[in-house]
Amino acid sequence: MIRKTMIVVAAMAAFAGPAVAQPEVQTNVSRTPDQTTVTGVAKVTATITAIDAASRKVTLKTKAGKVRDLVVGEDVRNFDQLKVGDIVTIEYKEALTVSLKKGSGPPSMQERESADRAAPGAKPGGTVGREVTVVADVVAVNKEAQIVTVKGPKGRVLDLMVEDPEQMKNVKKGDRVQAVYTEALAVSVQPGPAK
Repeated sequence: MIRKTMIVVAAMAAFAGPAVAQPEVQTNVSRTPDQTTVTGVAKVTATITAIDAASRKVTLKTKAGKVRDLVVGEDVRNFDQLKVGDIVTIEYKEALTVSLKKGSGPPSMQERESADRAAPGAKPGGTVGREVTVVADVVAVNKEAQIVTVKGPKGRVLDLMVEDPEQMKNVKKGDRVQAVYTEALAVSVQPGPAK
């Protein structure tokens, strides 16, 4: 159920985000000799300008004047708490960490999901998240092209571009790498300014 909710909410946000406005996007890259982490955050804020309770349709408008209608699913708690003028914020966070794991166990994949929604009586909102950890074998290293080829637990082969030449010095065929991918989507609703 969590996975289905995550996919539906993420798809809605991905579809709605560009249509509502260009999201504010922040990215960050951090490196150590054995690990690289890339993170990104995209955020869209809009004001509720109309609500059709019968169809559960909410009209959102950004500061730039872009308007988008969204149908809010039955699984969203406290729909009746929404008011015209409320501020809706959708924030999507994503991170990927790749690290060298010499001598670790066999190739593997683990996935963990989470979800939280508003308490009864509160403004609608909530978060959904997912974390996937994959351990893969290095099957080839092309130092000139700065590409490391890995083979995961299901036999899938993937070429990874390595931007930092220093990290290429630490990787050889037969090593094991671990990649941890996390994503989270948060939707919050705040009361609009008092009139």
